[in-house]
Amino acid sequence: MELSTLWFILIAILWIGYLVLEGFDFGVGMLLKYLPRDEQERRVALNTIGPHWDGNEVWLLTAGGATFAAFPEWYATMFSGMYIPLFLILVMLILRISALEWRPKVSDLAWRNRWDTIHVFSAWVPAVLWGVAFANLVQGMDIEVVERDGTVVPPEAVEGALGTASHQLTGGFFSLLTPFTLLGGVVTASLFLTSGAIFLALKTDGELRRRAGDLAARLSIVSAAVTAVFALWGQFAHARSALALIPLVVAALCLVAVVSTTRQRKEGWSFLLNSVAIAAAVAWIFMALHPYVMPSRIDDAYSLSIVQASSTPYTLRVMTIVALTIVPVVIAYQAYTYWVFRRRLSTRQIPTDPAGLTLSELR
Repeated sequence: MELSTLWFILIAILWIGYLVLEGFDFGVGMLLKYLPRDEQERRVALNTIGPHWDGNEVWLLTAGGATFAAFPEWYATMFSGMYIPLFLILVMLILRISALEWRPKVSDLAWRNRWDTIHVFSAWVPAVLWGVAFANLVQGMDIEVVERDGTVVPPEAVEGALGTASHQLTGGFFSLLTPFTLLGGVVTASLFLTSGAIFLALKTDGELRRRAGDLAARLSIVSAAVTAVFALWGQFAHARSALALIPLVVAALCLVAVVSTTRQRKEGWSFLLNSVAIAAAVAWIFMALHPYVMPSRIDDAYSLSIVQASSTPYTLRVMTIVALTIVPVVIAYQAYTYWVFRRRLSTRQIPTDPAGLTLSELR
């Protein structure tokens, strides 16, 4: 296997790790003002993700860094073409971090409610935008090869012009919004909502667990239905490989099983199956892309391939050695944190008087 193909697979694995783990973080945040009924239940919900959310975001940083190093032209084309949605995601992630960190600093319900509202908003926006972004990769974007003076290279002359020209999104921001890509946003939002509800049912006890389980059972039907429509549409209209049907079938079987297990209140199996379904869906996205990293809707000649986007073989060799050395350690440490914080939480473990400064102390 060529190193460029290996790193294409490794980046897919990094995105799987991020979207599976951050997915339930987003889901809990999206449900924060709806599912918990009072301050103590909200604190229980936040405590379920408290030990994990920052570690989960490391997968995003690693995926972005690996893309930059292994496929610099992919990174440049994607981040310039999707500048506005990716910038919005970054702002939302900063706001979500602020909400998680600043909420407990002041012992005032109004203060905490405001941060909870910000938290909910900053969880919903990335949950939708990630789906829109990945759906654009599957569908293809309005990409052309453009010279430095702004001249568009004819499709038949692309191969000879890549030394001085670059791949660029020429369709503008609104070319990213199509029925297919908007449905992609609905898919990721519904999958993350289901994941968050299942995670709360898995990690809490009492009334909050019961309500989370009831909601997960309903959401699982919605997420299975919209994912099926999106995946079948993408496979038959946009996928470039018949092999992409394999993860598609895996995702479908897992989502059907999630519908069954959530009704049986088997939270552990539900969470595992939903996570495998998200992982299979991300695998399908990357298999549907191959052999490109950014397909063009205008002409296949403008599509950015894995080979065209990759770094030099020496760079990829060094990256491979570093990744094989460090990544297993990071995975082992993160798995250990999940084992340490594996117990269920309930309102009985939450103090009646929350910590934090009073408004008088702030003044």
